[in-house]
Amino acid sequence: MTRERAALAAWAVLLAVLGVFSPAFFAFGNVRDVVLSMVPVLVTAIGMTFVIVSGQIDISIGSQFAVCSVAAGLMAVAGLPMPVVALATCAIGAAFGWVNGALVSWLGVPSIVATLATMVLLRESLRLGTGGAWVQNLPPSFQWLGMGQEVGQIAIFAIAALLFGVVAWASRHVAAARSVFAAGSDAEAARLSGIETGLVLLGVFSGMGALTGLAAVLNAIRFSDVQSNAGVGLELKAIAAVVVGGASITGGRATLGGTLIGVALLGSIGPALTFLGISPVWEKAIQGGIILAAVIGEAVASRRWKHA
Repeated sequence: MTRERAALAAWAVLLAVLGVFSPAFFAFGNVRDVVLSMVPVLVTAIGMTFVIVSGQIDISIGSQFAVCSVAAGLMAVAGLPMPVVALATCAIGAAFGWVNGALVSWLGVPSIVATLATMVLLRESLRLGTGGAWVQNLPPSFQWLGMGQEVGQIAIFAIAALLFGVVAWASRHVAAARSVFAAGSDAEAARLSGIETGLVLLGVFSGMGALTGLAAVLNAIRFSDVQSNAGVGLELKAIAAVVVGGASITGGRATLGGTLIGVALLGSIGPALTFLGISPVWEKAIQGGIILAAVIGEAVASRRWKHA
């Protein structure tokens, strides 16, 4: 059984248990709130899928998310129209990602080291710059995109679904996206075939940053204030979803369908525990166990393939 199918089966079992012991979980309002909470993770996990496919990792996206959230709030308070706020926030995220990509592709810094450094730098700079204060007095045009809660929620779902569909299509039909898989599978072979692997990495990290900026906007518009400590643990959620969804941690293989399943499975665990009357402190332990099982499964499969 592939990891995608295993994750899907685990999610189905979880939903079946909830259906038997806590059918209130499936109330429309709760399902809507759970899905809304998954949107930022899904958007960032889409970008993380390509980062991992390229054989790299990015642990700075939680800090990028926080900075982009605050930047979006400040621009909205300054009176900029929402389309400008959204585009500028994505551009800020892309710039952060470009720095990571430059460190990795041009200077040869290992991605775990480069993104660890930018993670700390961005988080601490934001803390010092804001003093921990949240962005308040947001204009009506910011919250729910000025559409009201019901329509705004539909807009968030629609944006996430459209993004997923476009990127999933591109990953199969656009040469630039396919080059990421080639570079992640065998960087030297990709280089010899004419693929600029350095530019691929630069593009992957820049895209990761842009999607983090978009995720920050889609999350921030749900609330009346913008938290300066947003995004804590986001990088782990995104990485976990991609790995659980079947991506190879060594690069070269992943599917966005698997990533979607990973987001759904891991994002359902916390709310499910609450409805089942189990302490939420078990959420991280369960998620960690699922991730460990996925990694061990890949290691075992890889060893069998080598000895076949």
